[in-house]
Amino acid sequence: MTNNTILIIGAGLSGSLLALRLAKKGYNIEVRESRKDLRIADISAGKSINLAFSDRGIKALTSAGIIDKVMPICIPMKGRLIHDIKGNTFFSAYSGRGDKHINSISRGDLNAILMDEAEKYPNLKILFENECKKVNLKKNIAHFYNHKTNKKEQVKARIIFGADGAGSALRKSMFKQREVLFSFSQQWLKHGYKELSFPAAKNGGFLTEKNALHIWPRGTYMLIALPNLDGSFTVTLFLPHNDGKYSFKSLNTTKKITNFFKEQFPDALELMPNLITEFQENPVGNLGTIKCSPYTYKGKTLLIGDAAHAVVPFYGQGMNASFEDVTVLFKYIDLYPDNWKKIFSEYEKERKKDTDAIGDLAVENFYEMRDHVANPLFKIKRELERKLEQKYPDTYFSKYSMVTFNDSIPYSQAMIKGNAQDKAFLNLIEDKKIDESTEISKLLEKINSETQRIIADDKTAHLQ
Repeated sequence: MTNNTILIIGAGLSGSLLALRLAKKGYNIEVRESRKDLRIADISAGKSINLAFSDRGIKALTSAGIIDKVMPICIPMKGRLIHDIKGNTFFSAYSGRGDKHINSISRGDLNAILMDEAEKYPNLKILFENECKKVNLKKNIAHFYNHKTNKKEQVKARIIFGADGAGSALRKSMFKQREVLFSFSQQWLKHGYKELSFPAAKNGGFLTEKNALHIWPRGTYMLIALPNLDGSFTVTLFLPHNDGKYSFKSLNTTKKITNFFKEQFPDALELMPNLITEFQENPVGNLGTIKCSPYTYKGKTLLIGDAAHAVVPFYGQGMNASFEDVTVLFKYIDLYPDNWKKIFSEYEKERKKDTDAIGDLAVENFYEMRDHVANPLFKIKRELERKLEQKYPDTYFSKYSMVTFNDSIPYSQAMIKGNAQDKAFLNLIEDKKIDESTEISKLLEKINSETQRIIADDKTAHLQ
């Protein structure tokens, strides 16, 4: 490996996309991945096998020239299908714009496409079962353990990217070596998650509505389900680790598990013939948010994707945010060719506030999904937002639409305006100043006015 080579630690989603785009630009790229090649081995290890793919991610893969390979493996989800405790459902569209939806996509299939496309370039190679142990920042040398040869290896590179996920070895090295004043925070929810499933119907079809994200909100816990191409659904239970009447710790017998689902998710239970086996055998995952600073060291290394900003999954933006990292990074690569110190500095200056914002938004949306989506006040708010987006598709965007369907609005701006809009709606509905009968132009005027008042008040109170 020459000093002119760029090393990427991690061949996951962001690492593979970054490698592909750098290879297309002519750089010599070496990617080292700690796991086996997912194209020939199952390495899910309890991680969610399907993800929500939306506009920011679509923009990134369009820029990479591979969106035509990806869209055929997507299943459109046009909104949330909410299931109450009696098995009744109601549908809540994601947007009043009829063409807007998110997509369910297989993590493994998408990663495989990215790696296949990247490996088409002769100036790129991916090495598997190469676990990064640490990075010497001063010398720009990455230390690996090769699990195939059972030998230690050192790799010196011109530039090192840490795309190695929430447990990033590069990030740990930046923290431990004290070469920079490095700030790091990791905040865990008291909830964990467990992957379950609905099988496909005998004819290969779907046992429940295909084009929706299903949610069973129950206050302190919830169930969600996303469709897979084979007719099955990936079902995820979010539940406290230890606290409360129901927790992963307390559901420790077949009877307790069955009774819990009978009581809380009766319509889901009917579709889960493998519940007990899956519940007892599948691991419990943790839910955490990672923030750190700086992302770079002297223009020689850069953290990207989950290595820099892992988020909880409740806005469906973890993958999309990581893909958008690559979009933003390449804006500066094009502006300042080969001036990596300037590229990384400008990238972090723009990106840090937005990745912090999506981390906060994802946690906020967890409480909205589990507590509020079935609330009558929330239903009124969503219906009014839908009407505004339908009537004013070019000028009005709900917070969800700003985050998910408008890649021209940075996450930080979406959070400020979106949170103010949400407060405006709830204030005006509660004060009976708006309802479903309010004339649409008057509704827009009142919401905009109240939103601007709240933004101004928050700015005065230094809440922004």
